[in-house]
Amino acid sequence: MTSARDIMHPGVECVPSHETLDRAAQMMRDMNVGSLPICGPGDKLSGILTDRDIVVKCVAVGKDPAKMTAADLADGTPVWCDASADESDVISLMENNKIRRMPVIEDHMLVGMISEADLAQHLSEDKLAHFVATVTAAPPSTGQQTR
Repeated sequence: MTSARDIMHPGVECVPSHETLDRAAQMMRDMNVGSLPICGPGDKLSGILTDRDIVVKCVAVGKDPAKMTAADLADGTPVWCDASADESDVISLMENNKIRRMPVIEDHMLVGMISEADLAQHLSEDKLAHFVATVTAAPPSTGQQTR
């Protein structure tokens, strides 16, 4: 049985919730990653910050990334899995929540992250294709056109 621990990349670093978005972007650049978990007081996981979040929810709406913090973009309790979770449970959680990054927790501590790249290294082509199709599928149409 393949577990989340087998799939994840260990050694994940959090961006503190009080850290500014410009500093978070620098951390992403320095670590060559596109996302960071947001950790609040007591290193409690409070969200996931992506480079896209910084662009879309800060820069594109005219806000200053030197003044906004990671906490400003934290969206409540993120979806996570236990390090001992079975591969199929991990995939189901990610597909059902349409997420591309999954924090891995063990004994209440963040121990790793699972990304699409990690899945690509561990899943069969069929499972990976199903995952990508599910997570990237457009939401059902509401009858309104968007541009």
